[in-house]
Amino acid sequence: MNSSSISRLLFFCLLILGFQLPVDVVKSQDGEPGLRAIGTPHDPRVPMSWNRYHNNKQIADFCKRLVEAYPNLAKMKVIGQSFKGNDIIALTISDFETGDPDRKPAFFIQANIHPNELQGTEIAMYTAWYLTENFERVEFITNLLRDRTFYILPTINPDGRDYFIYEPNNPNSPRSGLIPFDDDGDWEIDEDGFDDLNGDGHITMMRRENPNGRWKVDPKNPLRMIRAADGEPGQYDLLGYEGIDRDGDGRVNEDRTGYYDPNRDWGWNWQPDYVQRGALMYPFATPENRAVKDFVLSRPNIAGAQSYHNYGGMFLRGPGAEEDRDSYDRNDLRVYDLIGQKGEKMVPGYRYLTVYKDLYSVFGGDVDFFHGMRGIFSFVNELMTSYHLFHDRSQIGRWEDSQFYDFDKYLLFGDGYVPWEPFDHPQFGPIEIGGPKKNYVRNTPGFLLEEEAHRNMAFTLLHAHQMPMLKIRQPKVVELGRNLFEINVTIDNTRVTPTHASHDLRHRITPPNLITIEGAEVVSGWVMSNPDLQVGNEQYSGPESLRVRNIPGMGSVHLRWVVAGNPNEVTIIVDSQKGGLVTENFNLRQQ
Repeated sequence: MNSSSISRLLFFCLLILGFQLPVDVVKSQDGEPGLRAIGTPHDPRVPMSWNRYHNNKQIADFCKRLVEAYPNLAKMKVIGQSFKGNDIIALTISDFETGDPDRKPAFFIQANIHPNELQGTEIAMYTAWYLTENFERVEFITNLLRDRTFYILPTINPDGRDYFIYEPNNPNSPRSGLIPFDDDGDWEIDEDGFDDLNGDGHITMMRRENPNGRWKVDPKNPLRMIRAADGEPGQYDLLGYEGIDRDGDGRVNEDRTGYYDPNRDWGWNWQPDYVQRGALMYPFATPENRAVKDFVLSRPNIAGAQSYHNYGGMFLRGPGAEEDRDSYDRNDLRVYDLIGQKGEKMVPGYRYLTVYKDLYSVFGGDVDFFHGMRGIFSFVNELMTSYHLFHDRSQIGRWEDSQFYDFDKYLLFGDGYVPWEPFDHPQFGPIEIGGPKKNYVRNTPGFLLEEEAHRNMAFTLLHAHQMPMLKIRQPKVVELGRNLFEINVTIDNTRVTPTHASHDLRHRITPPNLITIEGAEVVSGWVMSNPDLQVGNEQYSGPESLRVRNIPGMGSVHLRWVVAGNPNEVTIIVDSQKGGLVTENFNLRQQ
């Protein structure tokens, strides 16, 4: 009997005797025990590969399988259709047995508003998968789903996603949806787009030899073109991306599919196209963004939001435009700074930045919609960075083509680029075609994708964990005489995010928190600013339900009711749109 047979016999004997394998020891398909990798779900109910990019059909299939495997944790809803009629899918992830998910503090995730920015979709799906697969296996995840809800939209531009995957494109195209436009003003629509001249599915660059050209081959990267120095003879003319002048106007690729920027379409500080390039006719002009807007507005419990974009390795907060800087006061910035600065540690190579100050001005962007119109603490993560290639700290915040060339050479073995090859162009004559493939540079290479997904997911779970968490302390009863009693209650917020951002308070976006006492005949009700010194504000109308404008992060509010009679039991109900619905029954006779 060989060693393998002996180990199998031992394994089955242990099972017969009632012994169980340690929780981290798992069986493979051949029945042999193995060791679970820490931080990774083992034996998942929903098998999924996280080193590839999925199309719309595969995304829908994943969502359906997740809901079937975890009916008490996951629900799927089609919230609208794209311009081309593709479904926009939203997943709701929560422990449905511990309360209405629409009354828990909720975290919103959306991805892939720009079609060529693929990996956000994978991270969004990975988040839904990781949460469900680890429920009741990892205590942090279990508590998170009991207390919170996640609304996850894997792609909000399904038209563009499949167009990028299946049609010839370059790493930077398209950023648009597929609503057709006459980009060049010739009364024809989308008539002069890219042409895949060599039929390889990628749109790369065209160059033509010219002894007096202004471009030359980068001596550090034979696949890259750089400008020749002033006074230095060049080698080539650079003719742009693959294409043919199809409409005879002397330009190539000038009227591509689309072309607009769906992340200039949101309704906060929207500006027209002549101010903000890429904007459409009016805010929420695209059916995709309208569907997302309606979904968000119908769920006032959303307290945190995350949008995934690329490239650059950034945690971006608003404002997008300098004129909105006053909408972020120091109280709100404490929350952003805590999460953003912690994110820099969690995702090496990423930086915590402000859009208008550290990047460029953006009007009508999604991060400003969430903060400005809904008072939601929100981030945009710009995924992938040169730092991830070789962990070279000098590459943090930089784009260095030579790094991508070396990474392709030593770790991708030439899979990232199309080598320069000759082509007889009908208009330019003999040229060469080459450059990065459409899914390289911007989009994370496969073997790095799961790490990128996990680290960015962990950042969002940190944010979700720090959303409001309200607790009700045991009431204290004081006898006042004449059959009147004073009931004092403290409501604690044990996380850093307040129930109302300062911007929310200024513009009265979200109704006040409502704190109600039941089981007692209320004579008067007070919101106490200093209960020790007996300082407070009496609410004369409806004193049984006190209106509290805000419960600060890591702070408390103090309430006082004067009631007639000495009640045995009372129920305290905290009804906060972003802080959740919390109900506690208290036996006052235990005082």
